[in-house]
Amino acid sequence: MLKEIEFDVEGYPPAKGEALSMLGARHSHAPRVLALLEAAMVATESSGLAHLGAVPLGMEFVVSCRRDHLRSDATNYLGGVADVLEDKAHRGELEHLGSLAKVGLFNNDRQLEEVRYRWESADQPSYRVRLWALVH
Repeated sequence: MLKEIEFDVEGYPPAKGEALSMLGARHSHAPRVLALLEAAMVATESSGLAHLGAVPLGMEFVVSCRRDHLRSDATNYLGGVADVLEDKAHRGELEHLGSLAKVGLFNNDRQLEEVRYRWESADQPSYRVRLWALVH
């Protein structure tokens, strides 16, 4: 059986680009991190799939928003989302995240071996994340 999880998130994705850790309470994208973790938690609860494990993974990532100065670049979005969705045990205490600190869909973002990114025009920002175990 193919392990796969997919979910949508309203708003812009968290993007790498500052010296502060995105998982920190003071990071400018902290609300985006919380929205992503909440959506991932709901998706795992509704699908029954809690974790994809340590296997090679594929990720499809579709960002929908306007083509304006608020949109970040693909690499910063991909890095941000991957960092937020990996296990956080090695990151130390993240008390400000509460139970969301335990949300992790895979062990490490080095597992991502196939990535598909697409941008789509939309008035309201949102994005879709789909992760699946690669079968070799």
